[in-house]
Amino acid sequence: MNKLVSALLIGGVFGIGIAISGMANPAKVLNFFDIAGTWDPSLLVVMVSALVVAAIGYRIVFGRQTKPAFETSFDLPTKRSIDWQLVGGSALFGIGWGMSGFCPGGAIPALGLGYSETPTFVGAMIAGIIVARFLKQRIAQPAPARS
Repeated sequence: MNKLVSALLIGGVFGIGIAISGMANPAKVLNFFDIAGTWDPSLLVVMVSALVVAAIGYRIVFGRQTKPAFETSFDLPTKRSIDWQLVGGSALFGIGWGMSGFCPGGAIPALGLGYSETPTFVGAMIAGIIVARFLKQRIAQPAPARS
């Protein structure tokens, strides 16, 4: 139960931060990408601020704790290679973010802020997750041998 409450509180703080910073507004995000037009550097300020806070948090947590509060061990990625899945996923994320002004972290809080395009984006995001999982499962399983 503590794990669920912790996740809910952390997600709530993240969502409130996204909403307060304006990063749930797709027009504000798209203006960041419009360098030659109505460029808005506020997304850069939010990103740099988040990196500083995260770096401090990681330093504190990994410097003092041997395990998370509600788990038996840290669940950190072990894969260090750059493969087609990482590059392809990153490219799709960037293209989607640049076209819509939403990233998954900003779209969920935006559902409650009344932007009309948010439900379409979230639906497409969920469909994309389902298709990606299906394709990953199909690629991982070898085709049955034919006789």
